Amino acid sequence: MLRQISQQLKKHFSSFPITDHIIFNRKIIEINKDNFETIPENNSSKSVAFVDGGQAEIISAGNFCLSFIRVGAFVFQHNLKIRDCRHEFYLLTTARLENDDIAYESKIFPLNGPAIIDESQLSISSTDATIRIGIERASINAVANMARRFAELSLCANIDADIIMIDGILEPSFRNEEKYLSKLPENVCALAKSSSLFTASGNSPAILLNRLNPEKSCWSYVIDRANFFVKLHPKAKHVFRYTGKKEFLHLLATNSNDALFLGYPYGLIAADKFARVSNEEKMSLKMKIILSAENKDIAEYLSTANAHDILDNLS
Repeated sequence: MLRQISQQLKKHFSSFPITDHIIFNRKIIEINKDNFETIPENNSSKSVAFVDGGQAEIISAGNFCLSFIRVGAFVFQHNLKIRDCRHEFYLLTTARLENDDIAYESKIFPLNGPAIIDESQLSISSTDATIRIGIERASINAVANMARRFAELSLCANIDADIIMIDGILEPSFRNEEKYLSKLPENVCALAKSSSLFTASGNSPAILLNRLNPEKSCWSYVIDRANFFVKLHPKAKHVFRYTGKKEFLHLLATNSNDALFLGYPYGLIAADKFARVSNEEKMSLKMKIILSAENKDIAEYLSTANAHDILDNLS
C-alpha cells in the first residue's frame, strides 16, 4: 500500500509543468528566469538583531488558561553576538459571556519590566475567524498564540540594531495584529521557514524555483517590491520566503553558514533556543502551582480537563 501511495505522489509531482505562475495576494504572477539575482558578498559592519518567541501552557481548563511566554533577541555584528535581550510574562486568560457569546479576556503579569503589549487588544470572541478552527469555537489557549506574536512584533519595534529579522511573515493573521505591524520600522525583515504559497498548477514555488536556477550560488527571486524567495547558501537544500529590503540579503547570507542548518541564519537558530520554553521548565512551573496547598480550588478545575492526559498515560 505504501508503495502505491509513493507511486501516486511521484505521478502527481511529474505532472507539474516547468512554465508556471505564482499565486500571490490573489494575483497570478508569471515565473520569469530574469527575476533571479545573485546575492553579492559583502563584509558589512552593520548589526543584525534576530527575534523569536516561545510559550508553554502551564495549566488550563475549559474556562481559563495560564501560559508562560518568552520573547528574545540576539544582536550580531560581524557574525559575533554582541548583546541580547529577553522579556517574559505570564498570561492568564479567562472566559466570560458577552453579547450572547463566549469571549476571552486576558491579564498580563510581566516578570521583567512593564508589559510590552496591550492586554486589552487580546480580548476576543471565541468564534472570531482569526483564531477559531473551522466552525468550532476556538480553544481558550489560542489567545497565547496571539500574545506571543504581538510580543515578538513589539520587541522588533523597540530593539536597537541596523537590521531586525523576525521568524515568519509580516502580514496580519490575528485580530489587532496590524496595530503592531504598523509600528515596525523600515529596517525590519522576515524569513519564513515554510510557505503557504502555490503555483497555478498546485506546485510549491520554492521547489520549482530551485529547479529552475541550478546555479551553485546564493540567489533571490523577486515576487514584488518587498517579497522574495531566497537561497542563502550555495549548498543549501532549502529555499525560503523573505519579506524586506533586498539590500539586507547579503548580511543574512553571511550569517547562514552554520552546518546545523546550512542556508538558514544562525541568528534565528540561536534566538529560537534563547526563547524556547523547555518541557522541564513548563513542568516546574506547573508543579509550583498545583502542589501548593492554597491552590486546591484550581486543581479541582484541572481535573475536568485532563481526560486526554489519562488516556495518553494509559498508552
